[in-house]
Amino acid sequence: MRDVERLLRLPRSTIRSLVDAGFVSPERGPRKSYLFSFQDLIVLRTAQALAAAKVPPGRITKSLKQLRRHLPDAMPLSGLSIGAVGDRVVVSEGASRWQAESGQYLLAFDGDPADGSLSVVERNEAGAAMSAEDWFERGCKLEGRDSGAAREAYGRALEADATHLGARINLGRLLHEAGRLADAERVYREAIAACGSDPLLLYNLGVLLEDLGRRNEAMEAYERALHRDPRLADCHYNLALLCKTLGNPRHAIRHMAQYRRLVKPRS
Repeated sequence: MRDVERLLRLPRSTIRSLVDAGFVSPERGPRKSYLFSFQDLIVLRTAQALAAAKVPPGRITKSLKQLRRHLPDAMPLSGLSIGAVGDRVVVSEGASRWQAESGQYLLAFDGDPADGSLSVVERNEAGAAMSAEDWFERGCKLEGRDSGAAREAYGRALEADATHLGARINLGRLLHEAGRLADAERVYREAIAACGSDPLLLYNLGVLLEDLGRRNEAMEAYERALHRDPRLADCHYNLALLCKTLGNPRHAIRHMAQYRRLVKPRS
């Protein structure tokens, strides 16, 4: 529960209400601690996005309850795209969009006649041009099925807001995964200049620099990441292995011990 609170910045009361309502079904770990699955996190991330859009907590719970009643038991909420239109919860299923509480369908596109032809202009839920956050959310949804389109969406997010940290981090990661290491490094360096020394950003840069064979630079990036967030467990792990490779066993042991403390199940 504590990890989910920190990861999603979602109040514990909201998490508990979604658990009690059956929207997420975490298993029980040692001393009855909650163990959330990846699918649980997707649903909780949806609730966090709705809360960030200033949808009242009561409406979030009510809308999701109504939605759950209208869906087949076999269809998980994590399989749908759920967002906000004003203070209403809206569901996207394929090309269809509808309000969770009323079931009323919504139009997703506006027509714009120009030069004697009809073009379709994509707009967000509020009817305005898509914002950086809209493009970022689109990129997140596209990653699993079309990484090229996801990279394009993140690029559009950065055109709208050059300081959007999430878009920069995700774009760099996708470029790295595609083998475009020089492009990924450029994105990360620009992100540091535009957004500052975010620990996850520095960690990703360290992983990239290791793959480029620049181990000393990778160590520096990892150390800077841990300076910003000493609880970044994966960073301690990577740094431990790197210290061992570079012939510094004392530091390797220290970072591996810290990694084990961080990943040890809490009682």
